[in-house]
Amino acid sequence: YVYFNSNKTKNMLKFKLYKIFSKEGGEMAVYAFWNNKGGTGKTSLAFQVVCKYAEINRDKKILVIDLCPQANLSELFLGGLIGNGGKNLAELYNQDLRISVGGYFQDRLPSPFTMPIINTEQYLVTPNKYNHAISENIDLLAGDPIVELQTNAIATLANTQLPGTDTWIAVIDWIRDFINSTNKKYDEVFIDCNPSFSIYTQIAISSSDRLLLPVMADDSSRRALQNAFSLIYGIKLPSSVYNQFSFSTKLQNAKRMLPLVHLIIKNRQTQYMGPASAYHSVLKAIDDDLNIIMRQQGGIFTFTSVNQGMVEVRDFQTTGVVAFAEGKPFTQVRTGNHNILGKTTQVSRNNLDNCNNAIDNVVTKL
Repeated sequence: YVYFNSNKTKNMLKFKLYKIFSKEGGEMAVYAFWNNKGGTGKTSLAFQVVCKYAEINRDKKILVIDLCPQANLSELFLGGLIGNGGKNLAELYNQDLRISVGGYFQDRLPSPFTMPIINTEQYLVTPNKYNHAISENIDLLAGDPIVELQTNAIATLANTQLPGTDTWIAVIDWIRDFINSTNKKYDEVFIDCNPSFSIYTQIAISSSDRLLLPVMADDSSRRALQNAFSLIYGIKLPSSVYNQFSFSTKLQNAKRMLPLVHLIIKNRQTQYMGPASAYHSVLKAIDDDLNIIMRQQGGIFTFTSVNQGMVEVRDFQTTGVVAFAEGKPFTQVRTGNHNILGKTTQVSRNNLDNCNNAIDNVVTKL
C-alpha cells in the first residue's frame, strides 16, 4: 500500500519501478538521439557513441535505426564520404525491395493499423560487410529520403477516424512493431531522430524509453531544449487549448509511458570557455532551466540532479573531420597524415585521445 502525497513522489516511484522492471531487469533499452534544433552534432555523436558502445560490449547485439531522412548516420556506417558510404546507401534503395526504413514504411502503408506478416530482417543491413571499421555486432535499419514523401500519407492515416481503433497509436507504433518483431534479438537499440517533430520523429521518440539530448552553447540550443520539453512532455505549453492534442496527452491516454530524459550532452565545448564567457552564461542558463523542470517534473528524468545527467564533449576539430570522412569510430582512426579528397590533413595523438575520452564519458553514462 502506497500513499501518494505529491505528484513528485508519484513520479519518482514510477521511475524506480521503471528502473526495476526495464533496464535493470535485463530488458532491452531503446535510446533516441534528438533535439528540436539541427546542427547540435546529434548524428556525429550517435555514430561515435554507438560504435564505442558496441566495441566494449561485443557480446551484445545492437540495432541502429536511422529515422532522419538525410540518412547521414547510415552513410557514416556504410563507409563515410571517401569509403563509398553514399554509393553503398544508394544501392540499398535500388533493390527490388528497398532495404531501409523507407522500404519498411512503404510496406506498412497498405496495413497501417495492424502489423502485416513480413520478415523485418529483410530491411536490415550489417554495416561491417561494407565498412570493416564497424563492429560486427551492429545491424542497421538505414535512413531514407523517401520518408519525407511518405509523411503526408502517414499523417493522414494517423488521423483517420476508425471505430474501435486508436489509429494514431497504431501508426505511432510502427517502429515499436518493428523492434518487437525482432524477437528480442537485440540487447540495445539506438535511434537517430530528425530535428523536426513530424510524424516520423514522433514514431521514433514514442518507441524509445531513454532520450539523449545534445545541446550547444548558444541561445538557439537553449530554446530548442525548452521546446523539446513542451513537445514531448507538454511542459509550458503556450495555451491549455493544446493539451488535448499534445504528444504526451495522446500517449498517456493510451496508457503508454513517455520516454525519460537520460542524458543532456553539452556538445562542441571549446577549450577556452572561462567562467566569464558568453558561452558559460548560456550553459548556466540551460542548467538553471533544467533545475526548474526537475523540481516541477522530476519523474521525466532518469537522474535526480543536473550534474548526474550532464556530460561535456569538447570539439572534435580536425580529428572529427577525418573520422567522419572515412566512416570510422575514433578508436579506428590512426594518427598522422590523412588524404581527404586530395587535401592532406593531420591527426595528432593528443586530439585523438581527447576525442576518445569524450566519447568514453558519454558511453559510461549509458
